Amino acid sequence: MKRIGMIAASMLAFACAPLSAQDFAVTNATVALGDGSEPIEGGTVVVREGRVVAAGSDVAIPTGVTAIDAGGGWVTPGLFATVTTLGLWDVGAVDESNDTRANDAPFSAALDAAPVVNPNSQHILIHRAAGITRAATTTLPSGSIFAGQGAIIDLDSDDRPVVEPRAFQMVTLGEQSARIAGGSRVAAHTLIRNALREAGSYGDAAQIPGMSSRARETRTGDEVRIDPRLSGRETERAGDVLLTRFDAAALVPVVRGEQQLYVAVDRAIDIRSALALKEEFPRLDLVLVGAAEGWLVADEIAAAGVPVIAEALTDLPERFEQLAATQSNVGRMMRAGVQVAIAASSGENPRNIPQAAGNLVALSRVPGADGLRWGEAFAAISSVPAAISGYEGEAGVLAPGATGDVVIWDGDPLEVGSVPVRVFIGGVEQPLDNHQSRLKERYRDLDETDLPKAYDR
Repeated sequence: MKRIGMIAASMLAFACAPLSAQDFAVTNATVALGDGSEPIEGGTVVVREGRVVAAGSDVAIPTGVTAIDAGGGWVTPGLFATVTTLGLWDVGAVDESNDTRANDAPFSAALDAAPVVNPNSQHILIHRAAGITRAATTTLPSGSIFAGQGAIIDLDSDDRPVVEPRAFQMVTLGEQSARIAGGSRVAAHTLIRNALREAGSYGDAAQIPGMSSRARETRTGDEVRIDPRLSGRETERAGDVLLTRFDAAALVPVVRGEQQLYVAVDRAIDIRSALALKEEFPRLDLVLVGAAEGWLVADEIAAAGVPVIAEALTDLPERFEQLAATQSNVGRMMRAGVQVAIAASSGENPRNIPQAAGNLVALSRVPGADGLRWGEAFAAISSVPAAISGYEGEAGVLAPGATGDVVIWDGDPLEVGSVPVRVFIGGVEQPLDNHQSRLKERYRDLDETDLPKAYDR
């Protein structure tokens, strides 16, 4: 699904081959294309100038391309983790290193994750070593039901991880929203409708005859400058508005369908209420996040054409809004025709998404349960989240023209014991070391006599 408001400059940056991209071919491998098809044994993947040029069986290796023998291992596209907090925190319990929430901020929808994504975060390094090459990262709802604007990032080893800033807006409409908005879901739904109406009015006031939306603003990197002809109009707002001008401006692309609205919601009736927003605001580009009871209203979600980012391992009700939770949720929604991507529980450890996908493959063997085929499960952590994020055919798939994100595994990537042995992002091989790997090597064969004196009893 290509988003209408895709930023051209971001797409160009995503597509351009890095200067140090390698030309290589991975041979003698079990190849998973990431498109939902089943793995291909004895396959080959060819990458040139940072792009995939061929993948599958009976693939010829061009002259001058370095051949890498996988030795019967597995080769897949890089994983695409979605709804994460990657790059936004170091130590969760230390406020000074945690930028995932802004409880006391005067802003809500205008909060922008992109400027603070830290490419040197150990979480980025650890997840890159786990085979994740692209991610959607966002702040979390705290002081408002609106969490702010998330970004699409890559996990390359360079110092510019943000591929697309302000890619989507995050909002919660479940139990959490009731607490934040004033004590009930009634307040939360009133708040979101008021916010979207304010944004619509703000956007209409900013219209100048003959001026396109692109002409109204100029982008320089992450900075947005509004045309000076709008400065007077921007101040002409009703006296009963609740949003700051900055928050209202941030929601204008959402109301116009130029920026996706990720709605965190679990209960079936809350899902219906979220879908009903499209009746009042028909341009909304909705994505449901969580949807623990989505299987109960799967036909309605499919009919609305709204994709879902679900937690695959939610099988017991942790909250009242999850009373109908089941691990069959993802499978049942897919059978109803819903486009479903798999996210990690709470978004903090997306490196566990292969395990979640693998569980759904195993679930297909349980009588009465609804699991997934291997190809479906792997697509749910690769090409499907990429497509939901607006990068269909660009990421999460080994197909001609796709970016050269390639992971070589020592075994089936959906098996718990399998790990990546080599990772390429945009055709560039990435370092896999991090604090965890260095600690493992340091203490793997440590003799007790080597322990510091503090351990001497």
